[in-house]
Amino acid sequence: MIAVTFALPAESPEFLRCLNNKSQIGHNDIMVIRGKIDDRTIEVLHTGVGEKVCRQRAGKFLHDREFDCLISTGFAGALNDQLQVGDLLLAENFSTVDLSEARFSLPSWPIHIAHLLTVPALIDSSKERNKIAHTSGAAAVDMETEYIARACAEHGIPLLSLRVISDTPSKPFPAPTKVLFNMERQRTVLTKLTLYLLKHPGAVPRLIAFARKIAQAREILANVLVDVVRNL
Repeated sequence: MIAVTFALPAESPEFLRCLNNKSQIGHNDIMVIRGKIDDRTIEVLHTGVGEKVCRQRAGKFLHDREFDCLISTGFAGALNDQLQVGDLLLAENFSTVDLSEARFSLPSWPIHIAHLLTVPALIDSSKERNKIAHTSGAAAVDMETEYIARACAEHGIPLLSLRVISDTPSKPFPAPTKVLFNMERQRTVLTKLTLYLLKHPGAVPRLIAFARKIAQAREILANVLVDVVRNL
């Protein structure tokens, strides 16, 4: 059985459509989506964004469970423009499976192998990205993988960290992060976003273009994940 984690349901719809015999199950007061790819049983958990909710859900999800592998996946923000939106990143600093075998099994997909950094907040400015890249040596950031990796280590589960790039220094978020996502509610507050767009109508085409790029990135990630599952 293989576990797959995304931060949010907005990251996973294309992959979930690839699962057969889907059902929702409860485990330790959290909801998990179970399905199949060929003869492999897959369980999908949405961890939420950030340390608090991610550590709580990952701990409950893995308690008293046995998985052949956990794939930590979803979006990541690039810290440099060598990575582009839709590029794939295997995080060598978090993954405990053999990355050479993982890469070899996906010859048709160009994949970058680099370091991923888990940060406490979404990053708006290119200047801040450059600073983090310089001090950390990481190529991209997310807000969950470090805590998932700790949980996997505690339970002896091999981890593959695979992310798709959603934003870069030259192609940042189309609006301030505090407008796009509310950490306490773990979602976008539509009234806040609507008010921002009414005050900044120039952001509307940027938001539309961003949504299109994100949809393409999700599709790429879903296709790769299916190949990964079949080759594990």
